Amino acid sequence: MFVIVMNGTNLVQDGQNNKLIYKFPNSVVLKDKYIAVSSISMFYSWFNITAAEGNNKFSYVWTTGTNGIEYIVTIPDGLWDIDSINKYCQFIFIQNGTYIIASTEENLYPFEILVNVNRYAVQLNTYIVPDTASLPVGYTLPANNPGLPAVPQNCVVNFPSAFSDIVGYTAGFASAENVSGADTFPPPTASTNYASKNSAETISYLSNKAPQVQPNSNLLFSLSNINNPYSQPSSIIYSLNSSVAIGELITEKPPNFIWNKMIEGTYNELRLTFLSTSLKPVTINDPNMTILLTIRDKDDLTSGK
Repeated sequence: MFVIVMNGTNLVQDGQNNKLIYKFPNSVVLKDKYIAVSSISMFYSWFNITAAEGNNKFSYVWTTGTNGIEYIVTIPDGLWDIDSINKYCQFIFIQNGTYIIASTEENLYPFEILVNVNRYAVQLNTYIVPDTASLPVGYTLPANNPGLPAVPQNCVVNFPSAFSDIVGYTAGFASAENVSGADTFPPPTASTNYASKNSAETISYLSNKAPQVQPNSNLLFSLSNINNPYSQPSSIIYSLNSSVAIGELITEKPPNFIWNKMIEGTYNELRLTFLSTSLKPVTINDPNMTILLTIRDKDDLTSGK
């Protein structure tokens, strides 16, 4: 039995920290050899929302007079939950001036995104934006406000493809404008996002599929020189679950090794790549890691050593 140690010194220096190359001291002949992951130590440092994944943008429309202004919300690369996305939206509202200051000096925002625990869903609430005539006494607009709509209406929120998977909505979802309360809705069903509309013209929507807030909850280990005709791709040898909080250390020692047959031949290196569940390379932000791989002979498997 032989142990191979891969760590930060084996990383390919391309800024992604997702490819490790182990160079054998000399060329080796691999025949009737099996390999398994025996130990993992690395920090949970890969993101769920990135520009590379294309899941970092959605938009909303704020109406000034009769003209709709579309604002793009671009979320910085990071590990985001629904609550932090909602807080970032509030930051964007303030930047764009698309909010109202209440008499209690609290801000009234045009929509919010939150977790509905009971329904295992992400809920979107859009609020009526008043016109100038219906702006309550004591309520004011920020200096950078672009103006109010000609008639009260809700902001339109658009969830494009990729980001819609994060929040569990159908790609291309758009909320209702609800001009002067004119929009009516059919009874809610499992196939529609509409949930309810109250007397204050607040419209609530629920995601109609399971939100994939962290699409890369598992890392797949892809190793060169593997012969697995039953897997696609054939190089996958292990799946690591991110069972700790962001920034914490993941330590894993499989109780039973999953042995994978190696392709016979003469080799001078092994290449290990971290992939997402969609089989795309995942950028690992922290290069501090140690991966132990164990190689054993075919005879060792049958002898029980």
